[in-house]
Amino acid sequence: MSHNTTDRLSLAFELFLLAITVVVARLIYWQLIKGGELKIQAAEQHAKQSSVEPKRGTIKTADGYPLVFTTPTYSVVEYKPQLKDTATKITDSILPLLNFEIKDPVIATDPAQVATKIKELQDSTRLDMLDKLNTKNWAILAKGVTIDEKQQIENLKFPGIAFEESFVRGYPEASMSAHVIGFVGKDDMDAPTGYFGLEGFYNRELSGRVGLEKEDKDASGNPLLISTFRKLSGREGRDLTLNMERSVQHIVESELAAALVRYGASAGEVIVMDPNTGGILAMASLPNYQGDRFGYYDTSLYKNPSIANSYEPGSTFKVLVAAAAFNEGAITKDDKCDICGGPLPIDKYFIKTWDGTYRPGATPEDIIVHSDNTGMVWMQRKLGGEKMVDYLTKFGIGQKTGIDLQEEVAPPFRSKWGEIDYATSSFGQGIAVTSIQMITAVSAIANGGKLMEPHVVKSVGGDKGLEVVPKVIRTVISPDAATEVKDLMVAAVEKGEAQWTKIKGYKVAGKTGTAQIAVDGYYDAEKTIASFVGFAPADNPRFVMITKLREPTTSIWGSETAAPLFFKIARRLFLHYNIAPTQ
Repeated sequence: MSHNTTDRLSLAFELFLLAITVVVARLIYWQLIKGGELKIQAAEQHAKQSSVEPKRGTIKTADGYPLVFTTPTYSVVEYKPQLKDTATKITDSILPLLNFEIKDPVIATDPAQVATKIKELQDSTRLDMLDKLNTKNWAILAKGVTIDEKQQIENLKFPGIAFEESFVRGYPEASMSAHVIGFVGKDDMDAPTGYFGLEGFYNRELSGRVGLEKEDKDASGNPLLISTFRKLSGREGRDLTLNMERSVQHIVESELAAALVRYGASAGEVIVMDPNTGGILAMASLPNYQGDRFGYYDTSLYKNPSIANSYEPGSTFKVLVAAAAFNEGAITKDDKCDICGGPLPIDKYFIKTWDGTYRPGATPEDIIVHSDNTGMVWMQRKLGGEKMVDYLTKFGIGQKTGIDLQEEVAPPFRSKWGEIDYATSSFGQGIAVTSIQMITAVSAIANGGKLMEPHVVKSVGGDKGLEVVPKVIRTVISPDAATEVKDLMVAAVEKGEAQWTKIKGYKVAGKTGTAQIAVDGYYDAEKTIASFVGFAPADNPRFVMITKLREPTTSIWGSETAAPLFFKIARRLFLHYNIAPTQ
């Protein structure tokens, strides 16, 4: 064998070894270094994982009417390995079947803007669909498809075009109970999440649990015979049944809406509660919003003012101080005020009556009937300032009530109390409450002394669900003290400034309130919050109610605005609950 031949064989052998080395090196690279990544990519190509969105629970009234329910909606999806038609054909066939709803009320009321907006949406959707069909292995082509639109698209029989079901909230009563219900939006992970009201408070119960399904498929998208199928079961959302009846809520909202117009008020609230259970029978705040279009409303409307906004209660607060004084035996119904003969000096201030009239020797009934501020300072002094604050705490002032609605606040007490602070607080000035705190406290007078935890929901989970049991937080006053104050409140209705609004034949206990609104550190003489709180029938209460009007313009006084609203609603509630006259 020649030298050249030997050299050629040696070179060939070296090249062979080099080739083997390269192949082995690449195998090591692909298997050991890139193996994990390739395995993931292969799994992504051959495995299909889908989530099964649970149906969110329904919120219905005590009489069985849904205030909000869940209705199915669909997403149109494409799976490229199964597509047999061109992207253009698929897009041009599906696009005309889609309905582009304009929810923005400003645009929706202008036909010219509607046409322009729909054309914009159609053009952008077409480009998006073409891009996804041409470049994506799997993609969502359209969301929010109705069941009718789904059927029309299915009739096109495009291989590779499928549907994923999800759910949206429906509101058969439109904006009714909006602040009670709240709404469903998206969280940071783009998952449906409840916000505000019941949707926020009971989000976990209403939302259920997402289910997951995963299976392996071949290159054509067909399930492999030998594959791993994994499933994590989901859970449907639980229904909520409320203490509220649809008809009672409608009565309250319609009368409140009329009162805003009648009295020129900027806003208003009404709460109706069962004093024996704490169940909320109605709760309304205006202005409000519509849950399925919440994004088009100012965010300031989202919070329920009855639980999230504080105010100075004014004279309605006097019944709580009187209740404490009677319970402690600090006063009796026959005692007479010895400081009610004129303006009362305290430090550099003078406590005056609202009408400039002074009543020497006024009894507790006179003080409540005529809403005498000097008389309330007399009661507070008989009771003692610190003892008054203790009782207010027992009534739940300064604390959250525990109502089952998201975003409740509790205005705190002042950190330091002086003589003037005790004095003004006795007639509801310089102290802040929420409407739910106020009605809950007065309910304790109505039911004989028990502070009940307020709750909107009667049961969770439908007819066989978990009942929400009435909860007594504490006993605040004795039944005898409660009766004493009830009698004063009946006298206030029969003889006070709002007596012209009373309903013949019915015994009602109540108290008006007019609180000036603080602006830049001063009280505005023309801007008030007018309110009335009471219960009926007085001797066996079926309901306790608070009515509030913000900045009424026809009159600043609660006796001429909030009180007539109270009695207009009460008259209709007597009929609804078949409460017969007793007088």
